[in-house]
Amino acid sequence: MTPPPPAPVVTVIVPGFEVADYAQEAIDSLRAQTLTDWLAVLVDDASTDATGGIFDAAAAADPRFRVVHHAARGGLSAARNTGLELVETPFVAFLDADDRYTPSALERLVATVDASGSDFAVGAYVRLRPDHDGGNPTGTYVTGVVQPWVAAATDPARSGTTLEEHPEASGNIVAWSKVSRTELWRREGLRFPVGKAYEDQIVAQQMYTRARAFDVIPDVVVHWRERFDGTSITQHKGELPVLRDYLEALAGGIAVLDGAGQPRAAASRVRLILSMDLPPLVDIGRVHADDAYRRELGAFTRELWDRAGDAADLDPAIADTLAAARLW
Repeated sequence: MTPPPPAPVVTVIVPGFEVADYAQEAIDSLRAQTLTDWLAVLVDDASTDATGGIFDAAAAADPRFRVVHHAARGGLSAARNTGLELVETPFVAFLDADDRYTPSALERLVATVDASGSDFAVGAYVRLRPDHDGGNPTGTYVTGVVQPWVAAATDPARSGTTLEEHPEASGNIVAWSKVSRTELWRREGLRFPVGKAYEDQIVAQQMYTRARAFDVIPDVVVHWRERFDGTSITQHKGELPVLRDYLEALAGGIAVLDGAGQPRAAASRVRLILSMDLPPLVDIGRVHADDAYRRELGAFTRELWDRAGDAADLDPAIADTLAAARLW
């Protein structure tokens, strides 16, 4: 007799809205996993393109996929929350439907957190960028390198660590770089804030501050896509409502660290925002048509600058850039 398949150990929640050009790659990256005992909840957030059909075809071909279709668009947070309500496995993970896993991502993350007894494990990630240098505007992408702030959070490997011991981990704020125990989400009542962009920021800091312990590994587990067509929310930071959500999320994440009594992690996060997040926004602000963009960015920059003081130890060029924004 053929033995029954092993019980699934991890559920991967895959939200998607209008991602027909990319969803098959995400699905294929799940099928290619070296760990095969997974389930995936594909949440179609009321797409009007072929996303729902691609999800349905995946489920028809492989019983490890389950599809949920939202009747009305709820946003990324709502889609992830829908998936969370359906999780019955010991572990849970997230993969956006325009990104892709590396082949051993689930195996490495699940094995790490299973062996340590920690509440979650977090890995590294790289950008998947349009291949403009190749002169091909039709869909070719190339992977980047692990950026310094990602390496600072995940390299070297640590088992059973905390923010007190490793405050730089607070810089890894994306949902899809982690595998966590489902019990953590239930114990702490964690859910993504609906109606907000950059929803990972606050939830990630809640995970770090409420976990009994977590693990980090330097392995690249996700290729994070920057779309050719510029439709990713992260590619719309020149829009004032998106800027407001972004700054609110950055401030909210710091507030979580403050409220949990994690001053070193909060200071690390402030330094990273000053050096990495704000300079590109200042470049946008210099030429933006709306003075409100500059005013709101300037106020946020002054607040973080005053908080960091000399401890920020920024590169002189970055400090000069932020000095201009502080006058807005």
